[in-house]
Amino acid sequence: MDRLESMSAFVAVARAGGFSAATRATGIPLPTISRRVADLEAALGVRLLHRSTRQVVLTETGQAFFANCQRLLDELKDAEESVTGEYRAPKGELTITAPMGFGRLHLQPVALEFLAAYPQINLRLLLVDRVVDLVEEQVDLALRIADLADSRLIARPLGHVRRMVTASPEYLQQHGVPRHPEELRRHDCIVWSTLRPQNTWWFRDHGHDRSFALRTRLSTTSAESAIAAACSGLGLAQTTCYQAEQGVRAALLKIVLADYECALTPVSLIYASHRLVPLKMRAFIDFAAPRLTERLRNIAAAVTPTPPSKTSTRKASGRRQR
Repeated sequence: MDRLESMSAFVAVARAGGFSAATRATGIPLPTISRRVADLEAALGVRLLHRSTRQVVLTETGQAFFANCQRLLDELKDAEESVTGEYRAPKGELTITAPMGFGRLHLQPVALEFLAAYPQINLRLLLVDRVVDLVEEQVDLALRIADLADSRLIARPLGHVRRMVTASPEYLQQHGVPRHPEELRRHDCIVWSTLRPQNTWWFRDHGHDRSFALRTRLSTTSAESAIAAACSGLGLAQTTCYQAEQGVRAALLKIVLADYECALTPVSLIYASHRLVPLKMRAFIDFAAPRLTERLRNIAAAVTPTPPSKTSTRKASGRRQR
């Protein structure tokens, strides 16, 4: 039995969810894949897969073995590529994941510039509003907007984003400006979530993060939908600064409750630490990181009020004295 071939067959079946699907994905005949997996189970003396007429699922032992097999096969691939040229010239395919909104607004424009500069690299953008397991889903690089706790990952910090509340000037003129999160119970609120509907927002009050109840007027699964509703005057919306930036720039939205915002959320490019870093990934990180950092700075500047100058303050004071 060729151990690497058997492990590759097992990983293919586990990823595809079945022997026939693995055959379609790899081009290896079904009897060959079945025999290799059976030989591997016999050599290990354990059952790696639960087989039924409808599906194939990993056993508990198979789940642990699957993760280790993936890691070993990835490292073998890295070793082969290190001597065949991929680590000497930036080329090949690179898979990058990011949250959908930030990916569309900011990562994709940078990615298009990168493709123009590196014609031998192809990109696959996986824009989804969920946490992607880099190893399990074979993703090279991720843009994460979150506090990072996984020590297996290497992070390149890019900047930070704010979570803030905005509303149209017309809504605030008609309903008043909330001065404290407790007042949200008396306002029309627009909530959004890709998971389940929310009826609370988080703020920092007296040094602690707290959730405050809302009066929800509209619930939606899209941040863009929530922003559009806020711009139309329906109510207050809590989003990230990059989602509300255009509305704030155009004076369609005003920021409220800024004194109660929670701490800034870091933005990072991350990748698995156990792998060699191919030139294609290093090239993208070196190209994209400063550009994304600049975009985050521009967003922060757009949503941060400019304090009045000392000259204008003295003039205003002089007019009041006259």
